[in-house]
Amino acid sequence: MSSFRVIVCLSLLSVLNIGRVSVSAKEVAKSAPDVGQKVADFDLPIVGGDQMLKLSDQYAEGPVVVIVLRGFPGYQCPLCSRQIGALTNRIKTIAKTAKRVILVYPGPASMLDDHATDFMGSRKLPAPIVMVRDPDMEMVNRWGLRWNAPRETAYPATYVINSDGEVAWRLISDSHGGRSTATDIIKALDKIESTN
Repeated sequence: MSSFRVIVCLSLLSVLNIGRVSVSAKEVAKSAPDVGQKVADFDLPIVGGDQMLKLSDQYAEGPVVVIVLRGFPGYQCPLCSRQIGALTNRIKTIAKTAKRVILVYPGPASMLDDHATDFMGSRKLPAPIVMVRDPDMEMVNRWGLRWNAPRETAYPATYVINSDGEVAWRLISDSHGGRSTATDIIKALDKIESTN
């Protein structure tokens, strides 16, 4: 009976902790760039090299999708891998409107390149997808997406940014799941295309 009580108590604590994280995510969503607002620019290194990618150079050519992954919170996130796989399966449709799809891999700078390269494995990203590193989570902090909890880095988030650098659509998840789908992104890009 004693071990049963311990299990029940631990389960309740786990549920309560998840509830607190969700509240924090809602607060983050209020401070993160919203639809109609201009996003802060970034200049981040591309995974696997030292070449830099500047956001404003990308959206000057047309709509850009920015997907913030979880990076390395102590392990490689399987939901991030699944999200990228689904995205690459629909990239031809996405690329009809999006000039660039930027995957942001945040984390502490010390081992970030190694972790990001490990995450990519043998996977080759089709154009126009590119993955960048966010050393010490500078971009994540500037955009208000930092998930300040043990073994966390950033809230999974997707932004569709128009050619003026403004948010046309966004989704910020309050959990590891609840992420944007390729269909969500395509619908958001279609709205941009229909207004041009």
